Amino acid sequence: MAKCFVVMGFGLKTDYRSGRKLDLDKSYLNLIKPAVQDAGLECVRADEIVHAGIIDIPMYEQLLTADVVVADVSTMNPNAFYELGVRHALRPRTTIIVAETELEFPFDVGRLVIRKYRHLGEDIGVSEAARFKQELSAAIRDIQAQPNDDSPVYTFLRLIPPRLLSGEAGTRSPAPGKSETLRTLLDAAQDARASGKWPAVRALLEQVREEMQKKSESGVATVDPYILQQLALATYKADASETGLRQAHAIMRELHPETSNDPETLGLWGAIHKRLWEATADRGALDEAITAHERGFYIRNDPYNGINCAFLFRARASISDGDDAIADRVCATRITVKVIPACERLLAERDLAPAERYWARATIAEAYLGLGEKEKYQAALAQAKSEAPENWMVASTLEQLAKLEASSSGQTAASA
Repeated sequence: MAKCFVVMGFGLKTDYRSGRKLDLDKSYLNLIKPAVQDAGLECVRADEIVHAGIIDIPMYEQLLTADVVVADVSTMNPNAFYELGVRHALRPRTTIIVAETELEFPFDVGRLVIRKYRHLGEDIGVSEAARFKQELSAAIRDIQAQPNDDSPVYTFLRLIPPRLLSGEAGTRSPAPGKSETLRTLLDAAQDARASGKWPAVRALLEQVREEMQKKSESGVATVDPYILQQLALATYKADASETGLRQAHAIMRELHPETSNDPETLGLWGAIHKRLWEATADRGALDEAITAHERGFYIRNDPYNGINCAFLFRARASISDGDDAIADRVCATRITVKVIPACERLLAERDLAPAERYWARATIAEAYLGLGEKEKYQAALAQAKSEAPENWMVASTLEQLAKLEASSSGQTAASA
């Protein structure tokens, strides 16, 4: 059977130009893979390759030998662009580029044929899935029936495509026994997370990280930022002690949070320091948490960073005096007021996945509590609870709200 190799990221990725989060697994499972299979090809993505040793070798072999390559460059994923370039250098034809419709394409890529689909945040609408599957499936059939050069390298240069030396394919990637794919491990981690089994999530993601850390021939080991983010989260959820927090802190350092513009990275960095402050009463950890969440909010108007920043401003005000306390309370109120419309825009502008819808509702509830609007707070909280897809989310929200109420009571007493 002819084979299609899919080049793309996986998991949740942030489009840094728009700040939107896209679930690329949904793009693959709901759009690309069904379209490929409908066209009669075997479909495989890098995280589905069973291998032992260095993943780079079978990946490069697929880029050379696959009958068709579909490259999804949504979110400007650098690995996807690199692999697309390798494919264009190796094969003159049968490469298809796809991307989410809001992606702003760089100049060199913008002149190529790019098939676009509409992503709704963390999910994809049924009608859009049906439309794009039909379009992509037809495109695959067309390029197989009448293959024309689609690589700009071969369009503008007269080259002879390379080929493997006889017997070379796979000889440098020994596979003595069948091993689990990254996709299997990630699916198991997602199931464990839905059940709140954080130690299991952590163990599975450690396996994924170990696989991704295997060095290529260049000596460079890389781990997808999404994996590191999820591993850090699972680490402090599995062990809330200072030891667990320090371990999560070390994981996040690999993403350079001090200079990162990724709201997810900044949010996790802030959350870890918030918990370190609660565990150790270290004022420096509190200050670092505020800095991280404040940057995460203002860079992309991210309401989740914003509400946590407001909470921490109130907490710092409760242990400060004079002008410092007044300034922190003013900052908390100003951010809280901005958070509510930011969440309402999220809820109104696109069809959110259940988890993202829940967090938007819960954030609105916390904002109303911070502003002292009890009736609106209670109504928003009730609505959020009714839409919670996982029980641990509600427990996390209630814990945060209890801390906010305690902090607010402390401020009231200090003011009196």
